[in-house]
Amino acid sequence: MNAHVAKPADTSGITDTLVEAFFLDPVWGWAFSDPIRRKAQQGAWFRILVGSAVEYQWVWTAPAHEAVSVWLPPGCPELSEADEERLEHTMGEMMGERAELLGEVFRCFEASHPRDRDHFYLSLLATHTDHRGSGIGMELLAANLADIDAVHMPAYLESTNPKNLSRYESVGFEVCGTFDLPDDGPSVTTMWREPSG
Repeated sequence: MNAHVAKPADTSGITDTLVEAFFLDPVWGWAFSDPIRRKAQQGAWFRILVGSAVEYQWVWTAPAHEAVSVWLPPGCPELSEADEERLEHTMGEMMGERAELLGEVFRCFEASHPRDRDHFYLSLLATHTDHRGSGIGMELLAANLADIDAVHMPAYLESTNPKNLSRYESVGFEVCGTFDLPDDGPSVTTMWREPSG
């Protein structure tokens, strides 16, 4: 695959792929519960996350954003303080009272995140719906993991869709826990991968 490290100019294309991929996701479809407004709300959410992560030069994309991966290198926060404030303000404007629930969801993800060992964090992995089933997303992930193995680092992710667990296990991730989201929300599975080789 001819993937490259994303630049700020890729943010919109990456965001579009994430919105398409996660529209019906068990967690992100539930969190953004209004299907009419979901694409706009998810777009605003993902755009800020991607824009913040791009700075670390570990966001990867296929040439036309057919598949994308959003990684955070060891020790890098998911959001800067400025981006965290911008996210809170944007979601407050777009989601009203449900923005508070979204904040709780974000805190659940943060609370579950392991802190005892340095690792690469796969925040988001997505294949555009037009290319789903082609294997391009797993090809991108395998290439990323080869680079991470080369520096002998572990990796961590949260799976928001049980259907993806076997895919992640096929490249060396193992389930390390679960957590439930508030307000009778769905469960999230956490996974860890030791470096290979």
